[in-house]
Amino acid sequence: MIRNVIATQYVTPLREGGSLPAVVQADDGGLYVMKFVGSGHGSKALIAELVAGEVARRLGLRVPEIVFIELDAALGPSEPNAEIHDLLQASVGLNLALRYLPNAFAYNMLLEPPLDPDLASAIVWFDAYVTNVDRTPRNVNLLIWQEDLWLIDHGSCLYFHYNWNDYLSRSRTPFSHIKDHTLLRFASALDEADATLRTRLTPDVIRQVVDLIPDRWLAGEPSFASNAEHRQAYAEFLLSRLEASHVFVEEAQNAHTQLV
Repeated sequence: MIRNVIATQYVTPLREGGSLPAVVQADDGGLYVMKFVGSGHGSKALIAELVAGEVARRLGLRVPEIVFIELDAALGPSEPNAEIHDLLQASVGLNLALRYLPNAFAYNMLLEPPLDPDLASAIVWFDAYVTNVDRTPRNVNLLIWQEDLWLIDHGSCLYFHYNWNDYLSRSRTPFSHIKDHTLLRFASALDEADATLRTRLTPDVIRQVVDLIPDRWLAGEPSFASNAEHRQAYAEFLLSRLEASHVFVEEAQNAHTQLV
C-alpha cells in the first residue's frame, strides 16, 4: 500500500532536478521530495516514478518510501518566486513524493571498495528493464545513506508511454542507452541477475504495482477507452518485456564487454 499525506509547507526547491522537485513537509511531520503533476511531463513522469520505484522495491533494491501527497491551493499564493508559484498552482491535487534522506550524498563510482558485482548487476538489469535513461555518470541518481545504496528519480523511465503505438513490439527491443550506465563497469553478473530477478516479478506482482496508479493520472489518454484498459497496457508492456529479458541482457553484456 502507498500512504497518503498532505503537504503542509514548501521548504526548498531542488534546482538540480529538471522538473523542479522540492523538499516539503507533510502532515505526518516528515520531509519528502515532492514531484509535481504540474511539471513538464505531468502525470506520466509520476506514473514512471511510481511504477519503476515499486518494481525496484519488489526486486529487493532500496528506494525511499513513495507516498501520494495532496497539495492544497492555499500553499501557492504565499510563494514569492513566480516559477514556483505557477508550478504549485498547476499541481493542486494529487502528487507524488519520496521520503527525504537527510545527509545522504551522491554515489561516486571511485568510492572504495568497488560496488558489489551482484548489486551493480541487479541495478543495471532493473534500469534496462524499465528503460531508465537517467543513471549515467553525469546524473547518477544513486544516494549513499546510512551506508546503503538507494535508488532515486525514476521519472524518465518507461518513456514508451509518450507514444502508445506498437508498444508491445517495442517492449521486446534492446536498450542501447545501457552503454552509458554509471554501474555497467561493475555489472559482471548479469546472467545471474536475470535468473534471480525475473522470478520476483510474477504476473501478480506486476498487476499489484500497476494497480497503484491513480485513476486521475490515467484519465484523458486518447489511446484507450477506459482507465482500466490504460492500466492494463502498462502491465502488458512490463510482462512482455520480462519475457524478452534476454534481449536487453545481451545488449548490456555486450556493452559491459567493451569496458573491461
